[in-house]
Amino acid sequence: MRLGMVIDLKRCIGCYGCQIACKAEHGTRPGTTYARVIKREWGTFPNVKKLSIPVLCMHCKEPPCVEVCPTGASQKRDQDGIVFVDGGMCVGCRACVMGCPYGARYFQDQDRDYFEVGPNAYEQQLYAGHERGVVEKCDLCRSRLERGEEPACSANCMCKARIFGDLDDPNSEVSRLIAEEQGFQLNPELGTDPSVYYLPPDR
Repeated sequence: MRLGMVIDLKRCIGCYGCQIACKAEHGTRPGTTYARVIKREWGTFPNVKKLSIPVLCMHCKEPPCVEVCPTGASQKRDQDGIVFVDGGMCVGCRACVMGCPYGARYFQDQDRDYFEVGPNAYEQQLYAGHERGVVEKCDLCRSRLERGEEPACSANCMCKARIFGDLDDPNSEVSRLIAEEQGFQLNPELGTDPSVYYLPPDR
């Protein structure tokens, strides 16, 4: 089994729902956003086009972040291909941050809050799970998967632009969409073989 995601760029409207759902689920501090939305515009008025591109950790089949980690803190699970960081083994060297070609890793060297009054009770509870001095990243919501739920970003996408499933199953919805709707990976020339695919917006 290889878990992954298909993101339909034709359906995505750039509402940031995935980004907010991820923030609410994991309670990450300012500056750390596992699920980001990149906006691109091109053309000259009135012939202008706009594209929203949701990005996250690509959970590569050949993850360079795992290769460069000197302590083994960056790992890939054999059972489903999820790439994650073992915070207890991370020494904060940030080699993996530099090794990730997708900018999907974050390092917090100090406590940051959104407001001067400090974190509210909800934030305090979730912040406790984020140590200073270690790298963190998207892990496809492993805790939700263990409860039989899908990742927060795909579960809360109101446009159903994110589809989660098993890439190794030829009969899964993700495999079908990739095959039938011209699914593609970001930067395939890097040889990392990402587990996140995109469907073209103009198909």
